[in-house]
Amino acid sequence: MKTFDEMIDGYGRFRSGDWKRQHERWEQLKEGQSPQVMVIACSDSRVDPAQIFDVDPGEIFVVRNVAALVPPFETTPGQHGVSAALEFAVQFLKVREVVVMGHGMCGGCQAALTQNLHGNRLGEGGFVAHWIDMLDDVREPIAAEKGTVGRDAERAMEMAAVKVSLANLRTFPCVQEKEADGSLRLRGAYFAISDGVLHLLDERRGEFLPAS
Repeated sequence: MKTFDEMIDGYGRFRSGDWKRQHERWEQLKEGQSPQVMVIACSDSRVDPAQIFDVDPGEIFVVRNVAALVPPFETTPGQHGVSAALEFAVQFLKVREVVVMGHGMCGGCQAALTQNLHGNRLGEGGFVAHWIDMLDDVREPIAAEKGTVGRDAERAMEMAAVKVSLANLRTFPCVQEKEADGSLRLRGAYFAISDGVLHLLDERRGEFLPAS
């Protein structure tokens, strides 16, 4: 894996390569952005939405966090990073679609399933444990049916997490309003690291199906 100093070498290649080849594109982007799609994805280094969807700069507005989770709408004091990004994308950029993309081998979902970080102090796993406790309710039936270890249980949790985030998105008044009038569409996706296959959620069936 590359160090940051090695990444600076990559920056040099970018400046002499893509930056020059796409100069017209960058000239347009310096005036502002107008992406049509927001993607909420995991921070995992193996699942870069721009790479998976093969998009150019300016084409997707991306938020990444542990397990691609969206907390429910709330007005309590605090630093609401995901909520702020969602608000900006929906209300100001006026994106047409919000995609929640989970993925295989997700460490956050695995921790939610095993609860092995529960009780840890902040800074020693406690922040992660508190974040992923959003999945506690969906964990129970998965753990009862499939246990808390193994890929079957993990995959079920990973896909359930996408559905939780979609449900939480629908607690935001701006999302409710725009989804109701057809100006915003919510979509669930799941990228399998093992085989590189993208699955899309059919919400009517409650199933993830391979993208065609």
